[in-house]
Amino acid sequence: MMERITQPQLRHLFARAAFGATPAQLQETHRQPVRKVVRQLLADSQAFEPLQMPLGTDDANPGQPVMNKNEAKQLMRDGVINREQLRAKIKMAAVAQRDINVQWINHMATSRAAMREKMALFWHNHFACRINQKPKQMLDYVNVLRQHALGNFGEMLLAVSKTPAMLQFLNNQQNRKNAPNENFAREVMELFTLGKSTTGTPHYTEHDVKEAARAFTGWQYTPEGEFVFRERVHDDGPKTIFGQTGTFRGDDVLQLLLKNPQTARHVTIKLYREFVNETINNQHVDELSRRFYKSNYDIADLMEAIFTADWFFDPANVGAHIKSPVELLIGMRHTFGMVFSDPQPQVFIQRTLGQLLLYPPNVAGWPGGRNWIDSSSLLFRMRLPDYVFKNVNVPIRPKDDGDVNLQPLDRKGAAQFTTLVDWAGFQRPYLELANEPVASSQLPEALAACLLPWPLRPDQKALLLRQLKPGQSGPDQIRTLATAMMTLPEYQLC
Repeated sequence: MMERITQPQLRHLFARAAFGATPAQLQETHRQPVRKVVRQLLADSQAFEPLQMPLGTDDANPGQPVMNKNEAKQLMRDGVINREQLRAKIKMAAVAQRDINVQWINHMATSRAAMREKMALFWHNHFACRINQKPKQMLDYVNVLRQHALGNFGEMLLAVSKTPAMLQFLNNQQNRKNAPNENFAREVMELFTLGKSTTGTPHYTEHDVKEAARAFTGWQYTPEGEFVFRERVHDDGPKTIFGQTGTFRGDDVLQLLLKNPQTARHVTIKLYREFVNETINNQHVDELSRRFYKSNYDIADLMEAIFTADWFFDPANVGAHIKSPVELLIGMRHTFGMVFSDPQPQVFIQRTLGQLLLYPPNVAGWPGGRNWIDSSSLLFRMRLPDYVFKNVNVPIRPKDDGDVNLQPLDRKGAAQFTTLVDWAGFQRPYLELANEPVASSQLPEALAACLLPWPLRPDQKALLLRQLKPGQSGPDQIRTLATAMMTLPEYQLC
């Protein structure tokens, strides 16, 4: 393990372990031992601050469906639903979920607990869940991910599995003895723990799924949105799962899954692909997964091992990750101290780029990687810095996925970006350099060390310098160069 960390390595670390770094953060941690920097990131993420239900939520029980039976009767007139009232209730629930989304976005961009939030974003894709019109359930689910993001994977697996949002999303509310529903049991094995086999030898069988579904019968939630185990609908007969026989319940199935080292390997591979490189190194994954299993699934210990490994900083791993839309948005906000005056543009950015928090496309989550880049989103990605820094109207509509629950979040016409940027804070480390006539030519390299994964090529530097106008002050030079630099393709990578 390396002792001292250079600025390019620091930038790589902050880009992966957090949402990037400000110039001041890079100055403060320059030349520190890498383990000290990583442990400080972990220490800053120890405290957990739950997100709150948005003010002004109409329902006394906002976790309820958009209509309960009594409300449905009130909306019915002569056998016809009052569509105006129904649309109003759908809009109210959608706006509440939007506000939870933006509250989380704001927390990611401003909290000191950057590693906790980065990990929670990963777990949101691992334990992908989407429930329309139940904002309180989604809030509880997100807070479970955030609370356990750097804790124990087994405890998180149990807690997430018992959230009403996940039970509803994977149909376990309908899982009863004599009529078992296999959806929850199947996804727990295929996506959350063991994963699909790539060797031809399955990690589980259809019989295991069917028997596990019986074990999860009775896992439900109350009308108030609380987990409850209902004995009367639970199948208490003997079950044979992974070759073991017993009167298993849901908790027992999760323990059987955690005892299988394949669970540690599957989760480790997903973490490696997200935080190191999509192309895995089997030797590294083997070592990490053994450590993860031996530590009883200590997430913080595993991430420290990844971020302090010499191979983490190999050139092949630098710039190998395409920023997700949320990473792109949060990175800009964090690096420049950016604040949006209205919540809607942040939802607009997510929808236009194809990653709207709380609305994953399916239980497998967002595919990520090269899937983030397509012909409809690339131009918007490249021009996003101009939009947010120059407060312009954006004549682009977000992708239409046909979801009626998201329609209340749309706006007709162009999106208006109005932001406040802490340029003074960003510029401070560079002002002395900018005000020196000879040294000002070094500004592009200095800014690139903060904003880009690799040093500038000579042609890129020449292009950037041509953006400067004669007589520009130091702060104006920094602003012009930084904005132009963020439109380079390399800014999409970390």
